[in-house]
Amino acid sequence: MAYVLGFFSADGYITVNRRGGQFWCIQITDRNLLEKIKKIIGSGHKISIRFPRKSTERKSYRLQIGSVEMCNDLRSLGFREKKTLNLSVPNVPEKYFSSFVRGYFDGDGNVWTGYVHRKRKSQYLSIQTVFTSCSKNFLETLRTRLEKYAVNKGVLRKDVSGNYYRLTYSINGSIKLKDFMYNHGVETSNMIFLKRKKNIFDRYLTMRL
Repeated sequence: MAYVLGFFSADGYITVNRRGGQFWCIQITDRNLLEKIKKIIGSGHKISIRFPRKSTERKSYRLQIGSVEMCNDLRSLGFREKKTLNLSVPNVPEKYFSSFVRGYFDGDGNVWTGYVHRKRKSQYLSIQTVFTSCSKNFLETLRTRLEKYAVNKGVLRKDVSGNYYRLTYSINGSIKLKDFMYNHGVETSNMIFLKRKKNIFDRYLTMRL
């Protein structure tokens, strides 16, 4: 469930319609992952398809659940209808924090690996992991909590566009972050994650051997 909360922090929102109906929603392009999230929360709601308006956009899928109780639970954890700028890290117990981080990473995180300085004799294999958010406070708190698990030296910067912030980890931080997200107190058989992102970490560790 902590994974779902992390993913919701990245790609979810609460909405209230004109009649006062309250809903919490997740809308993403990966239907398979949304089906897994739906199973975790035990939802019988239908996943709807959102067709793109532009040729450059991808088809997306939305899970929308109407529940005043669940929306209030999310509010008690610090989530609001307009959470983009005032997002904060909820008080997730240490036991489940790695799942929360993995969920947020799958929603608003990115990992890249490749050779840098290709035109030089001293080119080397590198990896970089990035968390993105419009809330500076969220990323500052995330960095502080990750430091408790020796995931250190995260660099927080405002994007040149001025619209969002990036928390970046280089090689050592990325390796420790990978271990924390996928191996820290998590039952592998029950783990949920985006395979394509985890594969980048695995590929880097294989290539550097």
